[in-house]
Amino acid sequence: MGGGRLEVFKFGVYILFPIGIMYYFGTNLDERFSVPGFWPSKEQTHRIPFEKDEIRGELERLRRRRLEKKERRLQAEAEAEAAASKPAVAAHE
Repeated sequence: MGGGRLEVFKFGVYILFPIGIMYYFGTNLDERFSVPGFWPSKEQTHRIPFEKDEIRGELERLRRRRLEKKERRLQAEAEAEAAASKPAVAAHE
C-alpha cells in the first residue's frame, strides 16, 4: 500500500529509535547517576594481610569476635530459657 518509501521510513525508525534511546540514556552516566560516597574509600575497605604477624593478628581478632558472638548468643538463650521457665503470675489475686 505505502510503497517502498514507507518501508524505508519504517526501517529507519526501527533502527534509529533504539540507537537514539541508547545514546540519550547511555552518555554521561557518571555525572547523572553517581551517588557521592557510595563506594567505600581505601581506608574503609578490608586490607588483606600478607605478613605472618598480620595474619596471626587477624586470626586472633576473628577468633575473639567469634567467641564474643557465641557468649552473647548463649547469654540470650539463657535469658530466654529463664523467662520461659518463670511461672505465670495470676492476674486475679
